Amino acid sequence: MKAFVYHGPRNMSLDQVPDPKILQPTDAIVKVTTSTICGTDKHIRNGGMPEVEPGRIIGHEFCAEVVETGTGVKKFKKGDRVAVSCVTQCLECYYCKRGLYSRCENGSWIFGYKIDGCQADFVRVPYADNGMYLIPDGLTDEDVLFVGDILSTGYFGSENGKIQPGDTVAVFGSGPVGMCAMAAARLWGPARIVAVDIDESRLQFAQKQGWADYGLNPQKVDVTEALKDMTHGRGADVTIEANGFEPTFKGAIAGVRPGGTVSLIGVFEKPQMLEMQKLWIQNITIKMGLVPSNHIPELIDLIKEGKLNMKPLITHTIPLSQVAEGYDIFEQRRDNAIKVVLKADAD
Repeated sequence: MKAFVYHGPRNMSLDQVPDPKILQPTDAIVKVTTSTICGTDKHIRNGGMPEVEPGRIIGHEFCAEVVETGTGVKKFKKGDRVAVSCVTQCLECYYCKRGLYSRCENGSWIFGYKIDGCQADFVRVPYADNGMYLIPDGLTDEDVLFVGDILSTGYFGSENGKIQPGDTVAVFGSGPVGMCAMAAARLWGPARIVAVDIDESRLQFAQKQGWADYGLNPQKVDVTEALKDMTHGRGADVTIEANGFEPTFKGAIAGVRPGGTVSLIGVFEKPQMLEMQKLWIQNITIKMGLVPSNHIPELIDLIKEGKLNMKPLITHTIPLSQVAEGYDIFEQRRDNAIKVVLKADAD
């Protein structure tokens, strides 16, 4: 089969590799129909995650068709169309039994990281009954594609923010994850959602889609002061950091009001510093973590009923055979690229 393989920093290629095999009774083999290039994949490509071993097939956000199931798989059969969680969960270990699925001792985020991922023709899905979800009739891959990662991540970031009706929510970083966080935050009924980014086109896009009410560009305004102006001098009730960079990290900390919540969902490659001599008296809460992906059924229902629609994020769709160019499009933001989707090549 074809697969996009990591051979080291800035060294990836579309190779012919063996098809995956069932290794455990709870495995399924699926044919990837639609996948994406994610920001985390970009980190891997550029050497930002050195624990990824050369030879690894990359990718973790995808929809597929079931082609084979292990004897322990009870919920799915050949031909089923499924959306797949980026987080693998056994439901039996210490952390799974406590609802901390992202720390599963036998799984967690492993696709394209610890095991081979989805930028390929076929994928082995461990614990398939716990991590695959039927795509309802009438919905396309593109409708539900992001539930396995970025939409679940945006929901998780909003959930961690403990948003209350009438709150002001500021999202630092208007990439795909940030925009999913904005759309998800709307479900809690905040008075206003503020997008923060230096890319003016993305601020305008987020507002045009109705995910953000306001856009603030740190190169044009003092974001902290602008948030205070919107909130009678207090600052945002909730800030969500969705980039993983120092400026957005500092902005999220500075922009939250005393007693507010900072929710971190960006992937950080470098250490960040907290100025505790200033923060200790602010009574803020800082929450972070890897998405548990445990709300995928609810997100699919919300999509089905028209409450969430993240398809506008898809700006480029190309065949898997052009995946290398897709990475360049994504990283360089060619033609205002936001999300690059990979489709299975015709048989």
